[in-house]
Amino acid sequence: MAKWQIDAMLDAALTYISTNATQLFVCSGQPANYAGIAAVALTGGAVPSFQVNANGDAGGRKLAVDEEADITVTATGDATHVALASADTLLYVTTCTLQGLTSGNTVTVPTWDIEIDDAA
Repeated sequence: MAKWQIDAMLDAALTYISTNATQLFVCSGQPANYAGIAAVALTGGAVPSFQVNANGDAGGRKLAVDEEADITVTATGDATHVALASADTLLYVTTCTLQGLTSGNTVTVPTWDIEIDDAA
């Protein structure tokens, strides 16, 4: 018998992120928790915006995180991760293309997707 789940289950997880994420950080490493963001953040917490949940590129469901342009860089270092957080909780972390950032400059995070695959 094949595995299956209703799209609403995956949408609930994605909606949790889009409803609760109030900060987007570009980081020089993967934060382990909310307190750990301070040790690796290269930017302040930009306010993220999102698209409506949709079908994933290869099945499942996805949430598009909109481009955030001209985020002020607050520390010099190599960007390796992007993190989404609420006011006190780390919600989601992903990798990004390695890029050297310099304090006082700006960085743009292009549109990207969070995808959850169908049950397999």
